[in-house]
Amino acid sequence: MPSEGAREQVWITGIGLISSLGVGIDEHWAKLHGGAHPEPVVDSVRFAPYPVHPMPEIDISQQIPRTSDQRQMDRWQKFGVYAAGLALQDAGIAGNDSLLDKTDLCIAAGNGERDLALDTRILATAGAGEDAASRLNTDLMTGLRPTLYLGQLSNLLAGNISIIHKATGSSRTFKGEEMAGVSAIKNAVDRIEAGQGDLFLVGGALNAEREDFLLGCELTGSLYHGPYKSVWNRKDESGGFIPGSVGIFLVLEASSHAKARGAMPYAQIVGIASDRSHRAPGDAAAAASRLLKTLPLDTSQRELFVLSGATGTDETKAEELQFLSQLKNTGIEPVIRAWGSIFGHTLEAHFLVGITLAALALSKSEFYSPFDETGIEQTRKTWADQILVTTFGHWRGEGLGLVQSVW
Repeated sequence: MPSEGAREQVWITGIGLISSLGVGIDEHWAKLHGGAHPEPVVDSVRFAPYPVHPMPEIDISQQIPRTSDQRQMDRWQKFGVYAAGLALQDAGIAGNDSLLDKTDLCIAAGNGERDLALDTRILATAGAGEDAASRLNTDLMTGLRPTLYLGQLSNLLAGNISIIHKATGSSRTFKGEEMAGVSAIKNAVDRIEAGQGDLFLVGGALNAEREDFLLGCELTGSLYHGPYKSVWNRKDESGGFIPGSVGIFLVLEASSHAKARGAMPYAQIVGIASDRSHRAPGDAAAAASRLLKTLPLDTSQRELFVLSGATGTDETKAEELQFLSQLKNTGIEPVIRAWGSIFGHTLEAHFLVGITLAALALSKSEFYSPFDETGIEQTRKTWADQILVTTFGHWRGEGLGLVQSVW
């Protein structure tokens, strides 16, 4: 517990990341830094006209050894449970019952996946023949297996992590698209700083390779159509996001607790702030400007390193660029990287990916090469020990996070 009036530092001591780029932080770092533009992995055929960033083949049994556990989870839960296991291993917690017993969970999750074969069968049955009602009832009773249905509920991602990895502290699940990820990590940060917990496993997952998911996004006009383009290259009729499959979990730890067990941090989180504007023109940029004032930003630096969660949707992207361009009026030059160009947009998990990339860069004392060639993402001239992470929800919500070096 911190002394009265003191606040714990929030250290990131473990990272588990799987995406279209591969498995683990070493593989991601190798593909994201260096002199060349990172190459995104995109599938433009399977769900045409919608491109997606697909998950590669992964040996799920490395983190979920029992086939009975695998069978009752669809892909998004497997991604999350797998990434959670990687994070616990990376932090040196896996297999340590005394630490796992007090590891609290904060999960950002969307809705579960649908059984597309059953949906198709029900739609074909509805209104087809005099016995349609009877056949519909039969399909519903035999198709909606309780164990499978319950296995897709969003809060049971945390349940599966607790069962498989033995992390049995408190559990909170947050929903609400991009802001779910902001809320999950903010809840953990606030509780650590207030001395209400020492060890948190925070994360989320998205399976973007689903017809039902793509249909929901298309109904809101949010998806990008056509051949791959980077986030900043999409505009007018081609505005929209390209979804990406991902599993991301972080171990957040009170600095005193980490020091006591000899754990080394990647970086520390010094502030998370969020808001929800009405999204009239200028609202989101103004909200972000207000949020930035609440963060302990080092204004003595000439350049501000920014990992942007820009989605690619026109209005949201314009608002974020407006916010970032206003920084120039204060003498700060933003050095921007939009990771959605490489990972795709990952909704509930998106902000968590940005925080992860910030921590990784700070631990290496090196920023990423530009993720596109539009000129918006300039090469850096200096290096600082802070990175600002942004997320402007494609529909609602604005969030900022500030990550900095520990040493």
